[in-house]
Amino acid sequence: MIENRVSKNLDQAVGQRYPNPIHPHTTPGKPLTRAEPKRRSSGRVTLNEVAQLAAVSPITASRALRGERSVAPDLVARVQAAAAQLGYVPDPAARALASQRSSLVPVLVPLLSNALFVDVLDAVHRSLHPHGFQTLIGVTHYDPQEEEQLLRSYLAQRPAGLLLTGFDRTEAARQMIAASGVPCVYLMELTPAPGVYCVGFSQHDAGHAITEHLVSRGRRRIAFAAAQLDPRTLQRAEGYRRCLREHGLYDAKLERLVPEASSMRLGGELFTELLQARPDCDAIFFNNDDLAQGGLLAALRLGVAVPGQVAVAGFNDLSGSDQMLPPLTTVHTPRREIGQASALMLLALMRGESPQPNSQDLGFELRLRGSS
Repeated sequence: MIENRVSKNLDQAVGQRYPNPIHPHTTPGKPLTRAEPKRRSSGRVTLNEVAQLAAVSPITASRALRGERSVAPDLVARVQAAAAQLGYVPDPAARALASQRSSLVPVLVPLLSNALFVDVLDAVHRSLHPHGFQTLIGVTHYDPQEEEQLLRSYLAQRPAGLLLTGFDRTEAARQMIAASGVPCVYLMELTPAPGVYCVGFSQHDAGHAITEHLVSRGRRRIAFAAAQLDPRTLQRAEGYRRCLREHGLYDAKLERLVPEASSMRLGGELFTELLQARPDCDAIFFNNDDLAQGGLLAALRLGVAVPGQVAVAGFNDLSGSDQMLPPLTTVHTPRREIGQASALMLLALMRGESPQPNSQDLGFELRLRGSS
């Protein structure tokens, strides 16, 4: 209340105390009118200087710059204006030392070359940034050991929270996360385990659903082509197998699982290999759209009619899939929604709340197009 009353006369007060609009402590051509506040040895502008210029306490200035809702909007505007005038840049190390937590939120994803995770990261950033949190991107390359090293480095910086992809990690990484006490939300996969916070969808059910669609179209010799072989890919494979076993159609010889990175080139190679080895194959479910897109391009080169001779389906509904010839049937995954929902769940955890349900299933959608 006191600071709100002060703010009413702040323009006049600031004009009297700081006649130079560029710097509050000196006027060109004139001696100092007041003592120069003590500045860090680094020469950086301090939070105290911002608070003085805005005529608020340092704690109010800190809260205003962090975007806390408890600070009146007019005071937030004053503090932000003072910070901009002085060129103030917050010191994350000092903030972490004072609060035992930084404003950093590491987000660990397998790859940045996959548009799936780029969409997730964009949604996370858009959700956390207005609340004063900065995302710190870590790329694991699907390697649990590399993820463990990243976690060890990031946890040393006292992050405010963690966003991690899936549940496949080393035991040492699990122990570090548990011992840190840092709020954590897992992306892309689900678990019914109590106390584990996650946002995603059932990879298994999605794999089953797209295979069921191919069966419903009269396909009987349905292949599964996959790369990378991360846990989510293997869950889709299990859904594919379960569906075909339910219909008495499963044939293990129609699977092509390769560990190398997913790409359009590889998709074309897998398409060609499958049809050469099994000319009777009448549908291929690719575990990712870039593989499926490569398969469709190979079909054009080889003169294979799609879907007349062989139907093609993908997964994730990546950019360009709806523009293929023919347009690609695929599973649309809610990656932006997952990024946003996981960030909001983490914000609640960082406020000390217990969001319910702890496992949010955002589902998936079949996008049925011309390739099937």
